[in-house]
Amino acid sequence: MFERFTKDARAVVLGAVECAERERAEAVDDGHMLLALLDREASRASFALASLGAARRRDSIEAALSGARRRGGLSRADTDALAGLGIDLAEIVSRVEESHGEGALAAGAGKERRGRRTGKAWFGRIPFSREAKDALVQSLRIATARHDRRIGDEHILLALTVRPGVTAEVLADHGVTHASVDRVLHGGVAGAGGAGGAGSTGRGVG
Repeated sequence: MFERFTKDARAVVLGAVECAERERAEAVDDGHMLLALLDREASRASFALASLGAARRRDSIEAALSGARRRGGLSRADTDALAGLGIDLAEIVSRVEESHGEGALAAGAGKERRGRRTGKAWFGRIPFSREAKDALVQSLRIATARHDRRIGDEHILLALTVRPGVTAEVLADHGVTHASVDRVLHGGVAGAGGAGGAGSTGRGVG
């Protein structure tokens, strides 16, 4: 698949690897890809992120992703569902970190993902999580649905907005949705049905 990636898209993937390595993460996740997108300049995705005001809020986005990792990768929707059952996740995280150190749940989540992974590490460095791989496959589907011959970093950004989970939630909280990115890049003309028809969540992304 990587032979179809543009120079910018390849740079995002490599940037995500470097980001994960700096954090001493056990795997590259889709959050690392988002941070790598925010580090890009003079690309289609960077233009969209800057136009939507997300580029200048990188610190806020990184903090939100870090907070989610501390919760074991649970999204706000998951947290709210647990709260509905009378489970205070913040209290649980606090108690676990008191006993095992800050980020203990994030480390546990990494070990769980590592147990599910198969195959060799991409680029011979650090493995990609299932979520990150799925996001890259989704970017291919979006590019194909739009009849784009190559996968650009804008397709990776669009993929991150439609896959359910923490990264899409953080993006939406910072004003970046599939609809807003599509509007900036294509004037909202190119239908988002390609993303939905390509196996996305089926949410209203048009």
